[in-house]
Amino acid sequence: MTLRKKATIRDVAAAAGVSIATVSKYVNGQQSFTRPVEEKLRLAIEALGYSQNPAARSMVTGRTAAIGLAVMDISNPHYANVVKGANRVALANGYNLLVVDMEESIAWARQRLEALVLRTDGLIVSSRIPKDVVDWLAELDKPVAFLGQPERSDVVTVGMDSIEVASLLAGYIVQQGFTRVGYVGYPRAAWNAERLLGLHRVFDAAGVQLMEFDAEEPTSEAGERVAARILLRADRPQAVIGCNDLVAIGLMAEARALGFRIPEDVAFAGIDNIPTSRYVWPSLTTVDVCSEATGEVVLKQIMSMIEGHPPASDLKLEPLLVVRDSARGMADVRTPSHRDPSQPS
Repeated sequence: MTLRKKATIRDVAAAAGVSIATVSKYVNGQQSFTRPVEEKLRLAIEALGYSQNPAARSMVTGRTAAIGLAVMDISNPHYANVVKGANRVALANGYNLLVVDMEESIAWARQRLEALVLRTDGLIVSSRIPKDVVDWLAELDKPVAFLGQPERSDVVTVGMDSIEVASLLAGYIVQQGFTRVGYVGYPRAAWNAERLLGLHRVFDAAGVQLMEFDAEEPTSEAGERVAARILLRADRPQAVIGCNDLVAIGLMAEARALGFRIPEDVAFAGIDNIPTSRYVWPSLTTVDVCSEATGEVVLKQIMSMIEGHPPASDLKLEPLLVVRDSARGMADVRTPSHRDPSQPS
């Protein structure tokens, strides 16, 4: 069996009856030609099966056709969906998406990002990184956008208003008649303080007591670990909000293990609307932060910036309340025969 020789740019030029320079300008998008010339080039490339060496293309255009995306934890479904949305747009536009998992650690953030800088035309980075790294990224001669708002206002950000997200959920909790609510936050994240502000604005105005607790990390396991401290106290909350769906799902799992009925004994809600939130029992009330759409929007923004266009001024997405069974109101679920599992029978 004789292997077919790989077609070269010289072969394409000969088949199309044009110069090598014309072929190079065409395949690299450096110049437009008349329709008949472009048609001859297209047919020659297809007939010969010509494909350009990415390294050679990079040398000609100064571009890598790659975009970097650094997320805090790829195992978190929220970030996985951001990647999914971004990758969909990247593939449709001829870009490769290079993903870096920060693994919920900021200690090596700059070192990991430096490797991406050399291999990409633009960067998308989670805002939950040290300020000095944000400053370094902001000064790069390369398009950079952040997922969320870092400690710097003059950078491109894509995401949601965390105050609005929390306020939307708090308004529903108030409507359900709960008067003592717990929030399990993650203080290391910048959005945590903003979500607390949104919760307090609504709850304080409605006379609802907000009890604040912290999770060690934004995971289901962390939610499980903190649950007993919240639920086995004399003044336990009537409803508990997790800082994300993973924490809320962990809280719910441990609550059932402790003998609590959901939502009869205690209600739960989360934030993110990850796919799993629909299928846990009972299904989780949450706020959809449009993870896939966020990935799509930020990738389109980076591509636009790579092409030399100024960034859009408003890249905020609108949150959506998703009402399910885990946070039904007190009037709907309380019965005279209710027994408090934290009290002896």
